[in-house]
Amino acid sequence: MIPESFKQDLLNRVDIVEVIERYVRLKKSGANYVACCPFHTEKTPSFTVSQAKQFYHCFGCGVNGNAISFLMEYQGLGYVEAVKDLAESVGMKLPEFEPRGASKAAAGPDLYEIMQRAAHYYREQLKGSPAAIEYLKGRGLSGKIAARFGIGYAPPGWQNLEAVFPGYQDKALRDCGLVIDGEGDRRYDRFRDRIMFPILNQRGTVIGFGGRVLGQGEPKYLNSPETALFEKGRELYGLPQARAAIRASAKALVVEGYLDVVALAQHGIEFAVATLGTATSAAHVQKLLRQTDEIVFCFDGDAAGRRAAWHALEVSLPLLADHKAVKFLFLPSGHDPDSFVRERGRDAFERMLAETRLLSEFLLDELKSRADADTVEGRSRLIHEAKPLLKRIGAPALQLQMVKQLADVARITQEEAARLTEIPVAAARGFPRIREAAALPSKARGWHQPQRSLYRKLLCGLLVAPTLREEVPLGELDPTIPEAQAISALAEIWRAQAALDVESAIACLSVPEHAEIVKVVRASLLDIPMQDEAREKEFHDAIRALRAQRPNPRLKELERKDASAGLSEQEADEYRRLIREDAALKQSRSSQANVLKF
Repeated sequence: MIPESFKQDLLNRVDIVEVIERYVRLKKSGANYVACCPFHTEKTPSFTVSQAKQFYHCFGCGVNGNAISFLMEYQGLGYVEAVKDLAESVGMKLPEFEPRGASKAAAGPDLYEIMQRAAHYYREQLKGSPAAIEYLKGRGLSGKIAARFGIGYAPPGWQNLEAVFPGYQDKALRDCGLVIDGEGDRRYDRFRDRIMFPILNQRGTVIGFGGRVLGQGEPKYLNSPETALFEKGRELYGLPQARAAIRASAKALVVEGYLDVVALAQHGIEFAVATLGTATSAAHVQKLLRQTDEIVFCFDGDAAGRRAAWHALEVSLPLLADHKAVKFLFLPSGHDPDSFVRERGRDAFERMLAETRLLSEFLLDELKSRADADTVEGRSRLIHEAKPLLKRIGAPALQLQMVKQLADVARITQEEAARLTEIPVAAARGFPRIREAAALPSKARGWHQPQRSLYRKLLCGLLVAPTLREEVPLGELDPTIPEAQAISALAEIWRAQAALDVESAIACLSVPEHAEIVKVVRASLLDIPMQDEAREKEFHDAIRALRAQRPNPRLKELERKDASAGLSEQEADEYRRLIREDAALKQSRSSQANVLKF
């Protein structure tokens, strides 16, 4: 892992405003900076950056974080990549550590330089090859689009790269996958007489190649082998070129071939990427879901295409979120995106895009095609096959809806479907029990609202003044209130890592159960600018108000007894008296509660 101390030092050296301004035009607005959000489409700026607190928050889509998380979201980088990119920008060297694939990381810049030189060579060769140029023109591709994707040409011949690399026999060329060592140590070029498609990583650096044979040779497509730079199952062709269009269109289209991506871009459909001759992987889906809320998988309509689509569905299930969507587009049999868009044009392809199938529809339709839902046995089989799939769905609300749909198809109740698929009922997934909530008196259902407001004040105070952590009355917090749980979790984080800065502590706190609370509190800090001293006063006022609201222990004792064994006549009189006194006390404090209202 990257040492926490290095991360803290890095965040202390960078200015989040300077980092974000590399990609987004910011405008000063009071103490903060604002812009139209780079993560969703909007006309009125709601993306706010605090230079004082070194974090950003969008009041439109809720995205928030620090300089590292911005690079991860905007560039689609992994954590280590984002830290490395940020460190290089301020002249810091990443400390040596052993991440997954450490041997690959050790490859260093020399291999990148070799790949860049090879890509340049292939581009130059394309200019001097009439046959290669005619081939691209025949596929409807312009010189402009070829330049945008860095398309080149590897000429015939066995050792053309020897003219480019004086150290042709060096191990580095083999490590890059550019050459092959044959019998008797005879080395030769891997790519010969092929149209060359450079494969770029998230930072736009060449890490591999895909080659399409110019004539009738085999294999038709040839990729770089797995190297220290290139891992097929993690990379997507065309992603750097498509990133801006993915944001603008709010979707990513996943196709199967290089030429599909390039042909679609030629026709103005620029948000397409391709897997690299491999099946869709979890890494592919994760990478795209970091950058967009919608993925559309596009496959041929034949049996092979449907099998590939089903695999993509299975891979996507655990990665789903309730605000994300995965869809499927099946082209007419005999067509791929390249042939379809060349033959029928952009408008026809966009009409197809408008008719995509939702993952939920594809899943149930496919299951129904495998079992006869008109028979008892068929419905039993359908439930059996649905069970492992539904259990893997990572989106709670979607999973609940799918259980409902399965119940309808199988002609059973939702409770029966949940039991047969072994999926916990809604309450176990974090939803309130409806019957229990309905049984509570209306006063009880709203009991915690004033306290929740006060707890948020405590969180705000902790954000602007971490030294206040010692003053939080942890033993007095109500553990049933979400904000109180977040405060306790934050205290535990700081107890474990006392030197952790506020932003990093909040990043640790931003797990699903606390994410919404963190979002609201962060937004409050930006939306209502206050001096730190004012926040600290508010913090102490909130503690006093919470202590004043603490219920009478005798009243709580009688409440519990009334709910279980019942009260004697004398206890009932005492209970009613205490309720009246408690109500009068709350009424007298209402003005203070209004002042502190969040």
